[in-house]
Amino acid sequence: LIIVALVMVVAPSGYFGPISSRVRGLFVKHTKTGNPLVDSVAEHQPASSKAYYQYLHNICLLAPLGFLSVMTNLSDASSFLLVYGTFAYFFSHKMVRLILLTAPIASVLAGLTIGRFVGYIVGAIWGTTVGRPSILTSIFFMDVNQTLMESENDNDDNALVPPLPSSTTPKNTTTTTKSKKAKKNTKKSSSSNVEETTSDTVVTATPLKEESSDNYVARLIRLGVCAYAIMEGIPYVQDFVTTSQDMAVSMSHPSIIMKGTTRDGREVTVDDYRQAYWWLRDNTPEDARIMAWWDYGYQITAIANRTTIADGNTWNHEHIALLGKTLTTDMDEGYEIARHMADYVLVWGGGGGDDLAKSPHMRRIANSVYRDMCPGDPTCRSFGFSQMGPTPSMSTSLLYKLHSHQQQQGVEADRNRFRMVYQSSHGKVRIFKVMSVSKESKAWVADPANLECDAEGSWFCRGHYPPGLQKILSEKQDFAQLEDFNRGTAGGDSDYQKQYMENLNNPEKAQQAAAREAAAHVNANKQQKIPKLKPEEIEKLNKHWEDSELTSMMWEVANTNDLPGLRTILQNEPGVVHMRSTDGRGIMWWAHEYGRQKLVSILKRLGVSETLKDANGQTPLDISTL
Repeated sequence: LIIVALVMVVAPSGYFGPISSRVRGLFVKHTKTGNPLVDSVAEHQPASSKAYYQYLHNICLLAPLGFLSVMTNLSDASSFLLVYGTFAYFFSHKMVRLILLTAPIASVLAGLTIGRFVGYIVGAIWGTTVGRPSILTSIFFMDVNQTLMESENDNDDNALVPPLPSSTTPKNTTTTTKSKKAKKNTKKSSSSNVEETTSDTVVTATPLKEESSDNYVARLIRLGVCAYAIMEGIPYVQDFVTTSQDMAVSMSHPSIIMKGTTRDGREVTVDDYRQAYWWLRDNTPEDARIMAWWDYGYQITAIANRTTIADGNTWNHEHIALLGKTLTTDMDEGYEIARHMADYVLVWGGGGGDDLAKSPHMRRIANSVYRDMCPGDPTCRSFGFSQMGPTPSMSTSLLYKLHSHQQQQGVEADRNRFRMVYQSSHGKVRIFKVMSVSKESKAWVADPANLECDAEGSWFCRGHYPPGLQKILSEKQDFAQLEDFNRGTAGGDSDYQKQYMENLNNPEKAQQAAAREAAAHVNANKQQKIPKLKPEEIEKLNKHWEDSELTSMMWEVANTNDLPGLRTILQNEPGVVHMRSTDGRGIMWWAHEYGRQKLVSILKRLGVSETLKDANGQTPLDISTL
């Protein structure tokens, strides 16, 4: 009680840190911790039955049987197994990385299952308790037992009592009734205990003979069933041993070197990641700063021996958000941030879990601090891919430009800002040199006077952002975790958290809210004039019908009502709204088809016609749902 009272007194002062989202994620659904950074980590996802079988194999099938068998024989020791098993399964089911904690208890419970089964077989062969002799005993003494049974029918019950040893006194010859009374007396002397044993032996002789024949047949059947089960289980045992050995070998290999198969069926060694890190080590200055998503930070530091902008120590949420903003914002803003922070940008490509697949999470994390990234939708649903390709905000992002540089038609990074200096043999890693790096910012960061050390001469020193980033940093809003009770009501972020949760639970409502916020965002940025085309330029575009990436982007804008994305595209391609696909339709048709009133109004102001006809002779007004 004293400790509880002390905690209650100290807690309001902020002495105890907040419960981290990683711990909180053990008690809520994975995607709903309220922290997009925690929600982005694959290892924090709930475990599936496939994951259990992958890491535990047949153990996950036997462990539940062992758990049930322990419940039938409760004790202090078995209760520990039940508690351990329950908690291990609960937490591993919430977070896949914790299957590691399930392995010991799962092995113990599976061992209990196998042990009970082996005991069942041994009992069938050698017998178990008094009255259930082994099969060999039953066979060897079958004739004797038969004679005793016949003798029992011809004589009274006392005839079954065998001659007593000469050393036994007459008072040791007791009847069945007396033996039963003797069993109730538990506080006898040692000599009385001898009497009980003798009389018990006499009495239990009869059931031994009566049941021996039945036990013999039943146990033979049981033995046969067990033998069949063992024969059927041998392949499973062999498979388990083979899988365990293969798993041990695969987990012993470096995670950055793996085997792959080419399209023509050839097996190759994919060594792209190590090659890229060694290239950095051998071809960049020792003070080079490498910008990459935080997943690879430790590898860059350890293998390439270069400074990385972020690594797995993601305690600084705002710093990770700035990195996410740099990579997922447009090329212009991304470059302005990168030139003050890094000398090179490393991007993972090649499909699978590359940076492009992770980019929606990067955008969400960035938006949790820089709220203009995804106005109206903390889940950033307008940033990604659809059946038509990348959304407008995705296609203009710095990461997409670097990832798909000269890989997708019409996609190329600005060579005056980013120059590709390395690409791995299988295209898994690309490295770009940042052009015109700010020398002032680099010198400012390296100056010891700008470091904040915990003690004079200490190696632990906290750095600060250079003055060149102050304009960007002034736009941020520090992220408040849902469980940070030290903040109290001041400085909280309950509105953002509430909207984040609602959007995850109701995607349709989130999409509508994002559209409304996007329209407001467009109105707030009207001062940014979009260049208008001359009539002859518009007429030329209207006459050229072609399916292209730009027309696909316009369809995506109308489909998702991505007004901020449209404005970004118009800054670089003002004529895109007049382009038409091979069926003669353009964004005005699609805006009417999907009922986008605000988008239609914007297109009218840009001079897009509603009276032009498509290949079927239909105007946008003919198919309008407004």
